[in-house]
Amino acid sequence: MIDHSELRLFLEEICSNVCRFRHAAADRVLPEAVAVDQEVFLGVPGAYADIRVACPGLRPYFVEVKYGYSPERILESLHRKYGPGVRLAGGHDRVVLVVDRAVRGDWPAIETEVRGGLGHGLGLEVWDEVRLLELLADLFGVRLTSLSADRLLDAREAIDRAKGAYAFGTERADDALERSLLWHFGFWRLRNLRERLGLGKRDIIPPGTYRDVVVLFADICSFSSYVRDTLDESVIRASLTAFYSKARYQIINSGGMLYQFLGDGVIGLFGLPDRVPNFADGALRCAHALVEVGRSVANEWQRQIDRVQSGEGVHIGMAMGDLELMSLRPFGRAHMGAIGDCINMSARLCAVAGPSQVVVSNTLYQRFGRSAQARFAETEPIDARNVGRIRAWNLALADVARLTVDLAQA
Repeated sequence: MIDHSELRLFLEEICSNVCRFRHAAADRVLPEAVAVDQEVFLGVPGAYADIRVACPGLRPYFVEVKYGYSPERILESLHRKYGPGVRLAGGHDRVVLVVDRAVRGDWPAIETEVRGGLGHGLGLEVWDEVRLLELLADLFGVRLTSLSADRLLDAREAIDRAKGAYAFGTERADDALERSLLWHFGFWRLRNLRERLGLGKRDIIPPGTYRDVVVLFADICSFSSYVRDTLDESVIRASLTAFYSKARYQIINSGGMLYQFLGDGVIGLFGLPDRVPNFADGALRCAHALVEVGRSVANEWQRQIDRVQSGEGVHIGMAMGDLELMSLRPFGRAHMGAIGDCINMSARLCAVAGPSQVVVSNTLYQRFGRSAQARFAETEPIDARNVGRIRAWNLALADVARLTVDLAQA
């Protein structure tokens, strides 16, 4: 039996890549110029766009993956998110609806009703199985007969090959090192490092000391309570898979390096191996995206359990400092480890952050621009075991959305 929740998560991954590669090819822009974000809060409680796409020179649009949804749930979801009363849906071009249209004999009536409930002049574009298979064939050269889970794995392999070709060019060998680098970094970031710094793939993150790295540590609020009150273990697995998948996507999408997952937590590194301009602000944008991911995952988890949870979203701690990177086996580059006081500090700051709060160290705070700093309030010194008392600054959820606008306009 198909697990539709996992299939939808997979299709979100596929569609995010389809949109980025499609615009890069058709609109002649760099892949990194196409902003593709997942779980974008729409300003209405419980309303998150599955995907938002913004390509330079074009109006942004939304993508909604509703494979396996009943007609009633499709209508409720899209009208709640994109109806006339949802102010943040304004200024966008359309909603791309990814849906299993072929199994619905009454689809024309459903589509008419969907269109009728959209506000702000939003159009509707439908990607059914046939259309999505066409896009995969055109963009990645993979010809599938269906969107079953096993066939979609072939699509992921084809997409990963395309990413590898872009990242490594003629040096591409599809070996363990390349696959590891593509797991930890965005493919355009790898190409940029190779071309700008003249690096071979073994030279991208060699062992050594890296100065002024931003460490972002995020974990799920009230995780133990959610697990305790969830009777169906599959809900726990699905919720964690959604968090892992979306958190990784947002970290590498923001120009960072996914370092590792630790239980219900994730660590991202920014400014490694080199520091591009405004990399600290990029890390803060990622923190905002992870706040939205955490709230969306918690919202869906809460829908499926009886007891109301006291917290939702993620706690986030961020710190800046030096890291020591080392191989986890002799001469290895595919598996690297890191140690540094800033990792410990970010974990301690994460532990004192409230739900959907971002707490940053003073050193990192000083690296932000003035518009970003204005959104923070200094906390009382934080007593952290084995680290000492930390001077820190807190960004509450109410300021996160406004901060993102400021950063985008900076």
